[in-house]
Amino acid sequence: MAEAGASIGQSRWTNALFVAPYMLILLGLLFVPLCLGIWLAFQDYDMLGGWAGGVGVENFQNLLDDRIFRGTVRNTLKFVLMTTPAFVILGLFLALALNNALRRSAILRTIFFGSSVLSVTIVTLVWRLVYLPDRGLLANALGLFGLPGVDLVSSSTWALPAIAIVTVWWIIGLPMTLFLAGLQQIPPELYEAAALDNAGRWRTLTGITLPSIRRTIVVVAVIEVILQFQLFGQALLITGGGPDNTTRPMVQFIYEAGFRDLQLGFAAAASQVLFALMLIAALAQFWAGRRKDA
Repeated sequence: MAEAGASIGQSRWTNALFVAPYMLILLGLLFVPLCLGIWLAFQDYDMLGGWAGGVGVENFQNLLDDRIFRGTVRNTLKFVLMTTPAFVILGLFLALALNNALRRSAILRTIFFGSSVLSVTIVTLVWRLVYLPDRGLLANALGLFGLPGVDLVSSSTWALPAIAIVTVWWIIGLPMTLFLAGLQQIPPELYEAAALDNAGRWRTLTGITLPSIRRTIVVVAVIEVILQFQLFGQALLITGGGPDNTTRPMVQFIYEAGFRDLQLGFAAAASQVLFALMLIAALAQFWAGRRKDA
């Protein structure tokens, strides 16, 4: 018995050694920076002047008084509301349309997923050419119908929706792939039984498909909410945050406060607000998913 106990204890230590490298990386790259960011949010820390002492909640109060920061919060929330439903609906539609063994479906799946591996620089360069008001693809398409070209990225009304369109085109392959994985886990016997009952496509969709992939829908929604709260590259490279700060996201504000204005404490406070919003949104999605399961 003693030998068996020693063997079990040795096995546990061996398992812990396999996990240790991952835990060290997790602590070094996630937990320690998170704690340091929380500490910085309550400090007056300048990259040139160094640490000037604690300031309590003064950084957060300055954020509330900052008109530009309040605008970035609105812009980010609007962007999340524009893109997340589009990712869920379009991703599910594409997955339903391409969930078969046809060769053309495999080619289309590759095409849709292929855009998601492009860098943000390439994507924004292509779409800036599309959005050119005089010679862009959009202007040429409108010209076929006798309509004048429009300068979307210079419009305070349409600039953010234009960035949302770019983002959906760029990353639609990820939710499509996740939905495809969920659809392929549904037992085919369910569809065979529905066919025997002469169930139509709509009844099959609402009675079998959607309930079977309910958890996948929640996962996709949570992932996309977290990702879209981190909007940065598209807005920076297409509009630079303009016009009149109508497309400036929270991450760009944090970047400029920390690396342009060198106010690390102020930037850290803004990053904690962003983290809190992302956490609230993710928890809300999980809560909604659990309510539906119940």
